[in-house]
Amino acid sequence: MEWQSVQCEICPRRCIIAPGQSGDCRVRANIDGRLVLLTYGHPCSVHVDPVEKKPLFHFLPGTGIFSIATVGCNLHCLNCQNWEISQENPENVKAAALPPNQIPLEARRYGCKSVAYTYTDPIIFYEYVLDTSRAAHEAGLRNVLVTAGYINREPLERLCDVTDAANIDLKSMSDAFYRDVCGATLKPVLDALVTSKSRGVWIEVTNLLIPTLNDSDNDITKLARWVAANMGRETPIHFSRFHPEYKMRNLPATPTNTLERARSIAQAEGLDHVYIGNILSEDGENTRCPKCGKLLIERRRFSIVRNDLKSGACPTCGTPIPGFWE
Repeated sequence: MEWQSVQCEICPRRCIIAPGQSGDCRVRANIDGRLVLLTYGHPCSVHVDPVEKKPLFHFLPGTGIFSIATVGCNLHCLNCQNWEISQENPENVKAAALPPNQIPLEARRYGCKSVAYTYTDPIIFYEYVLDTSRAAHEAGLRNVLVTAGYINREPLERLCDVTDAANIDLKSMSDAFYRDVCGATLKPVLDALVTSKSRGVWIEVTNLLIPTLNDSDNDITKLARWVAANMGRETPIHFSRFHPEYKMRNLPATPTNTLERARSIAQAEGLDHVYIGNILSEDGENTRCPKCGKLLIERRRFSIVRNDLKSGACPTCGTPIPGFWE
């Protein structure tokens, strides 16, 4: 019998995959004329993290989150921090069997309130994420995506039905940056941000500032202005420090003053909750009331030093602070 090519509809690449071959992400393959996820139920990375590491600062602060990843990615960022697993073939990386119905049990065993699909990109292990998310919800757990958001609308909408929060990486407002640095395009990411927000998912945005590539005042202003206009001024944004890695070791780490400048620009554009990460800072990880300025949540790296929120609001002026605070 002669098997036919199949087309993957998960991400904007829409790979047409010949029999016995895999798509661009290397983990979605044509086996006997069927599209098969080679890594289903076999994560290569399993950890319990603080939720602040995702980073999520307005979602169950101070709690642990059960975090899983499989091999592969549908982006090929030159600066990838997890390239050993994101840019590798599944047969070359050790993985353990962990079916969807087992993950809520493990999360509960470690005292976690949520499950994160992270480290690589959950979009490429989509069926595993979807089934695990359903099992997690049935067990009373929350689900979190940490993703670059390079996904088509229909599969994203199905995923949003079982997703509570997401940190979506908005790498730049330049399509040329996406093409040159990530091997992708910008518009699907912007669409994913808007769609996820409209479907009730709590969204926080990360922007990794890479010296000379996306760290100019114009770059930062354009991104902050888009987030404010399309996601709402209450949307937390995390400006993150770049470290030389993978195929981008020729650039220096992001200077502290660049991160502080980005925070100031975003605040001037009207964003209420602007953070800086991958670096220690005096106030850049803290949550303050946007109305009266009171310090509400003090953080040091991934630890909560103090949390003065009262029923999700400022105890001084009563201003509600958007997020998941239970």
